[in-house]
Amino acid sequence: MPGFALSLCVLILPAVVWVTCTGMVTDPYRITRSELDLENEDYRSHRDPTESDYRTQNQRARSQDGERGSQCLRCCDPGEEPPPPYPTPAFQFVPQINITILKGEKGHRGERGTQGKSGKSGSSGPRGHEGMKGHKGATGSPGEDCKTYYSAFSVGRKKALHSNDYYQTLIYDTEFVNLYKHFNMFSGKFYCYIPGVYYFTLNVHTWNQKETYLHLMKNEQELVVLYAQPSDRSIMQSQSLMLELEQNDEVWVRLFKGERENAIFSDDFDTYITFNGYLIKPKSDG
Repeated sequence: MPGFALSLCVLILPAVVWVTCTGMVTDPYRITRSELDLENEDYRSHRDPTESDYRTQNQRARSQDGERGSQCLRCCDPGEEPPPPYPTPAFQFVPQINITILKGEKGHRGERGTQGKSGKSGSSGPRGHEGMKGHKGATGSPGEDCKTYYSAFSVGRKKALHSNDYYQTLIYDTEFVNLYKHFNMFSGKFYCYIPGVYYFTLNVHTWNQKETYLHLMKNEQELVVLYAQPSDRSIMQSQSLMLELEQNDEVWVRLFKGERENAIFSDDFDTYITFNGYLIKPKSDG
């Protein structure tokens, strides 16, 4: 046993001296030189250390550490004094302020400012998709009855006429059709009560060796002429036209006397002179 203890000391002691000399033995439970001496004595006395011996050694190490503090000692140079402890850095604590605590109450809403200028109109966007078919609408109220307008006349003359004046209105003695009495048999004129487009025709029979010269008139305006030169035989002559009339317009026929005698032929038995007119399209139809 003495040889074994001696060999153990030879192995352990250099390692302890090296760790202590480098200043790295800072564990509170490190093994000191006095503890090694106790262990050597135990080995020399040929007895193994008990648990109480280890507890006593640990308490003794703690008391010695309390006296020396947490300074690292260099055992290899006992004459040197331990280095002074490192200065503790001064830390400056910066207080942190919670901004949410300093936030004030919500203010009142300000007045509305003036409206700015309108921006430029953008380009038209693409055509959208066709929407779904809507529901059937309700039945509307009944409309007005369709109004149909009529105006027509057909008159004739059985008596011959010689023009003794330059302008003489042609008067008729026979009434074939006079719808709503729009044609006045006493004045020989048609009066327009329904504005629209009308169609008129005039038919006469000439006299032998006499001139036939008539005007179809609208109010006081000469529109068309029915004319036949003097001839050895009499013939039928006709004239027709369309007119667009307004309300209260007048349409009639007059004889014109020139250098020659103006006349139209007829007798008391047959009708050789006729004047006709009827409404084609009323103006209210658009």
